[in-house]
Amino acid sequence: MKTLKDFNFKNKKALVRVDFNVPLDAEFNVTDATRIQAAKPTIDAILADGGSVILMSHLGRPKGKEEKYSLKHIVPKVSEILGKEVKFAADCRGEIAQDAANNLQAGEILLLENLRFYAEEEAGDVEFAEELAWLGDIYVNDAFGTAHRAHASTTIIAQFFPDAKCFGKLLAAEIESLNKVLKDSKKPVTAVLGGSKVSSKITVIENILDKIDNLIIGGGMTFTFIKAQGGKIGDSICEDDKQELALEILKIAKEKGVKVLLPVDVVAANAFSKDAETQVVPVNEIPDGWQGLDAGPKSLAEIKKVILESKTILWNGPLGVFEMEKFANGTIELGNYISEATQNGAFSLVGGGDSVAAVKQFNLENQMSYVSTGGGAMLEMLEGKSLPGIAAILD
Repeated sequence: MKTLKDFNFKNKKALVRVDFNVPLDAEFNVTDATRIQAAKPTIDAILADGGSVILMSHLGRPKGKEEKYSLKHIVPKVSEILGKEVKFAADCRGEIAQDAANNLQAGEILLLENLRFYAEEEAGDVEFAEELAWLGDIYVNDAFGTAHRAHASTTIIAQFFPDAKCFGKLLAAEIESLNKVLKDSKKPVTAVLGGSKVSSKITVIENILDKIDNLIIGGGMTFTFIKAQGGKIGDSICEDDKQELALEILKIAKEKGVKVLLPVDVVAANAFSKDAETQVVPVNEIPDGWQGLDAGPKSLAEIKKVILESKTILWNGPLGVFEMEKFANGTIELGNYISEATQNGAFSLVGGGDSVAAVKQFNLENQMSYVSTGGGAMLEMLEGKSLPGIAAILD
């Protein structure tokens, strides 16, 4: 696996694919700069080695060239985080981009305009990729969030740098963290899968059953399993067409010796509302008109025991509707258990939009071993798929 350490960047132009697809408010201020912060170590390392950096990214889903999706809006924030002035090219191809790249001196940073202003980016167009490739000497992919897309700047471009391509620090760390769970894990290994739908996690479950000792199922998908086993789930969310599949998963897990933990009790509510009445009930005896919205105390006690005995922990998906304070306790407590296990020497990997949002919201981010930056990309790796953006560098 080639990384920055394998190259000398002195007087070289590094063409770096970053993921600066950041949220902006109505005045075009960056409201969450996490992704920009995440790219800083790679950029700093190249500059420290005597190189210059040309940054490529997309922003949003523009239909052609749309002013509101221009990357010029983020230049002040990127300059602030990197601690130096960032130059901006008002196009990512053609004369404007070429002139800006040609004039770039060692130690300088250039940000190109939004790649998705051209349909060729998402189409994986070879000529567009080649045009981008002309701008730099070494290609660095540091965009895990788009590594599962075979786009021009994430995958196709790599063929034009047969001996001069590598992973940036962020992407390398993502791969290493996932390998610690999927390939080099210390046992016991526990996976916590939450969220609302079984259907979105089926392939993940199927792929990781051979690699884990415990599977903790939480969140809304719990109720598909409970109903399939004959339990009463009231008005709880349920994928009726996935009940047979849920039973099949339990059967395969048993055959493989994987211990499956489903909640035994839940915090039920008489409405999906922050003002709803609540009661704690057995998970398989939820009254009509009520729905389970968080894990109950007995469930949490069982989860705590398993988490604290684990040496490797994967967390993908919340245990309840944590966005509402009344139903956040299960997710917060799970985060606290994983934090405690991590302090005791376990390796913990958190990934998937909702889990990442939860650890940030409850200030648990720095207490986990690694918090992934790419939801879709991480899920595809957990499913055992080869990610085009990663394969292109390894090729």
